[in-house]
Amino acid sequence: MTREVMLSRQGWADALKELGEKDPSVVVLDADLAKSTLTCQFGEKYPDRFFDLGIAEQNMVNVAGGLSLTGLTPFVATYGVFVSGRAWEQIRTSICYGELNVKFGGAHGGISVGPDGATHQALEEISIMRVLPGMTVLVPADYFETRKAVLAAAKIKGPVYIRFGREKTPVVTSENSTFEVGKANIMREGTDLTIVACGPMVAEALDAAEELEKENISAEVINLHTIKPLDSETILTSVKKTGAIVTAEEHQMAGGMGSAVFEVLMKECPVPGEQVGINDTFGESGKPRELMEKYGITSKEIIEKSRQAVARKNS
Repeated sequence: MTREVMLSRQGWADALKELGEKDPSVVVLDADLAKSTLTCQFGEKYPDRFFDLGIAEQNMVNVAGGLSLTGLTPFVATYGVFVSGRAWEQIRTSICYGELNVKFGGAHGGISVGPDGATHQALEEISIMRVLPGMTVLVPADYFETRKAVLAAAKIKGPVYIRFGREKTPVVTSENSTFEVGKANIMREGTDLTIVACGPMVAEALDAAEELEKENISAEVINLHTIKPLDSETILTSVKKTGAIVTAEEHQMAGGMGSAVFEVLMKECPVPGEQVGINDTFGESGKPRELMEKYGITSKEIIEKSRQAVARKNS
């Protein structure tokens, strides 16, 4: 299906500007990547509430923590691989342990970052963010959901991590579609198989479901935009109906969204299941779509894994 494509990071920037107008406590911090994360747009509009800390992610996180203790609401932005990697200990000890009200924007998530290569492709941060006590983890599917995720994060008291990509991605939601933290959205109903996806992989899952329908496989597609807290109820209700599941994410299969889903199913509803994601490897430089195809995270792989899961169910 041909869909409109938009920058999810523009949703991040638009929401920050909206918050800046409504809430004088909102401040934004960046680490010398304001043009890439688009926080520069907030800085142009509210220069007195914008701070570029330079290439010093650990310091930036600690400064954000200090600002939160004065009653401000800091939004921190840089590439996801840098904020989650270089500043993880500061996020853990200064922010999460202290239960501070800091929001993190992890830009350029996933392998679709493209030519920047392995060093800039965040493929592990869902895993290392979701294990932190008190951390909310959001992986919105497109521009509209990213904007809504940022607005929702501002209402949460405590740390929030929001992941979004670099490239334009297909729009699968709308201005008026529902977004509630901790509540997954059923994008398509089905009876034979559940496909749970997050981020840009939601569009791939919907494309896969359309093709599977031609094979008389009815796939239910769930947009799991909130990885933590996980909406176990929606997942379990769907899987108890369909009896099989495939998870799809632009992230390492180990420890990511799929792992979170299967942790729930293992305890409450074991069914045949398969994962689509990065398989224990780093990425490389290349065009975004070519990389997704090479590393096996497209609708093609979702279709293949769906066939396998349904075959196991019926065997």
